[in-house]
Amino acid sequence: MKNKTVYVCSECGYQTARWLGKCPDCGSWNTMEEMTAEPEPQPGAASTFIPTSEAARLSDIKEQDQLRKKTGCEELDRVLGGGLVSGSAVLLCGEPGIGKSTLLLQICADLSSDGRVLYASGEESAGQLRMRADRLGVSDKEIYIAADTSITSVLAHADRLSPSVLIVDSIQTMWKNGVSSSAGSVSQIRECASMLIRYAKEKNTSVIIVGHVNKEGSIAGPKILEHMVDTVLYFEGDRRQSFRLIRAIKNRFGATDEVGVFEMREDGLREVSSPSELLLSGRPTGVSGNCAVCTVEGTRPIIAEVQALVTPSYYPSPKRAAQGMDINRVNLILALLEKRLGLRFSTHDCYVNVVGGMTLDEPSADLGLALALISSLRDIPLPDDAVAVGELGLSGEIRAAADLERRLREIGRLGFRRALVPRRNYGKNASAPEGAVLLGSIFDAVRIFGK
Repeated sequence: MKNKTVYVCSECGYQTARWLGKCPDCGSWNTMEEMTAEPEPQPGAASTFIPTSEAARLSDIKEQDQLRKKTGCEELDRVLGGGLVSGSAVLLCGEPGIGKSTLLLQICADLSSDGRVLYASGEESAGQLRMRADRLGVSDKEIYIAADTSITSVLAHADRLSPSVLIVDSIQTMWKNGVSSSAGSVSQIRECASMLIRYAKEKNTSVIIVGHVNKEGSIAGPKILEHMVDTVLYFEGDRRQSFRLIRAIKNRFGATDEVGVFEMREDGLREVSSPSELLLSGRPTGVSGNCAVCTVEGTRPIIAEVQALVTPSYYPSPKRAAQGMDINRVNLILALLEKRLGLRFSTHDCYVNVVGGMTLDEPSADLGLALALISSLRDIPLPDDAVAVGELGLSGEIRAAADLERRLREIGRLGFRRALVPRRNYGKNASAPEGAVLLGSIFDAVRIFGK
């Protein structure tokens, strides 16, 4: 049977029988690539199934002696769930220049203490990697470099060296002979990733795959790539700032709510054991529009600074912009303040920023955002020793926050004397702990400014 031609979106993997200018699934323009689809078997045709491996009884399968390997980076181990699992495939993605290659080369030194590490790079030459290793202070006899873009050649090196960890940087540069498309296409990424994952499972080798993201922030390549691997890590942060975060959006061997914090320096990435101190360093005092909030990332409470700038608008439609917070959430809080408190935000431009490049997506940051907006509108500074925690309902009530005791310990550790927290966490007759100010609604919160 003749092979038929299909068109596949390079952004999301959507398939269609004819070329389209705009992908109907993800909405991207000019992303349809021509591919040759395998012919489907005729109905009723005889087929023979040959197993590639023997099925074993569950009780006969031996337990692994060393399930996880420490990377030497506590922040990365935290996100992975305790370390790198043997035989797992990890996808580390992020924007170009964010520090993916730097982080992986740094952890090679500790990983090579338990076995060989093969670093296959399709983006840098062996000499460039040596220069980076010298700058980072990485030197070990069991780290091997393969500057190659052929996936078959990379796996041949791996068969010869039998490494305990294989790093491929990046999957977009790899190509497989016999696939009629260029490197980085949907078919090439799918085939190369499939070969790497098969190698990881058969050889019980940990494979770390580096991936890039597109302009929308999604992983470049087919969506199926995220489903194929065991763990997907996002390396995020502003390249113009030193603050970096690693989040797990998928982890078959651990939780997905942990976050690793790093600081980019001249000699590489350094772990940040106390992110709150880094985020609050250089915080201005006595300035309107600033409010400290306490959010929880996994098991770690982090205090960040929310800044708001409210200024009269000279346009028919006032501007709304947010960095580090969902703009839809900002619009909801603005509508709530205008409806319940009668504040005229509809005639003002509103800009919101989370200092340090951090992203706040927890609802408990609502109260801090509302107080920062009110402070900027009235030009009245908030108390510098106060931290706000609480989610706002559409009626103006302040709802209970999870893990409040853990947040209060972090607030007290950093020297803040007042914590603006929801009354609903303690009930009607409960007394407030030391330093906590119980608030029932947004009407109680505005009394902080003094009328």
